[in-house]
Amino acid sequence: MSGRVVVIGVGNPLRGDDGVGPAVVEALRSRVPDGTVLAVSDGEPARMLDLWHGADTVVVVEALRARPARPGELHTLTAAEAADRCAGTASTHALGLGECLALAEALGRLPRTLVVHAVEVAGTELGAGLSEAVRSALPELVDRAVASLRQAHEHDR
Repeated sequence: MSGRVVVIGVGNPLRGDDGVGPAVVEALRSRVPDGTVLAVSDGEPARMLDLWHGADTVVVVEALRARPARPGELHTLTAAEAADRCAGTASTHALGLGECLALAEALGRLPRTLVVHAVEVAGTELGAGLSEAVRSALPELVDRAVASLRQAHEHDR
């Protein structure tokens, strides 16, 4: 095992609450252990697989559309839970995390551990910033990502 840990903030900061993944990555810059890879992605499956190639632990931070929507509601999901819950409908991207995880599994490219920290969004309109509900949830979302990183680094010792 490489012990490599990757955090991927998925989203587009120019599309309202879809910018929450990149916002978490920015907040983590001074809070992660040495050797942690921080990346931002638009969620395109091939790029996601490239970002986590060779990693033992991957933490994905993502905006989640849910019906009924509860903007600001946080979710922590395993890879299997995310694949089931996010397949086809929940992502703010053309191909969602569910499809990305299915592709990774089919190609044998799932990391040993993958955790998804997601927040339900209010809107993903072009040009809008984070909604108040998502902005209020941001500190807890960052804390959840930090906790996952600590656990990953402790496991690899």
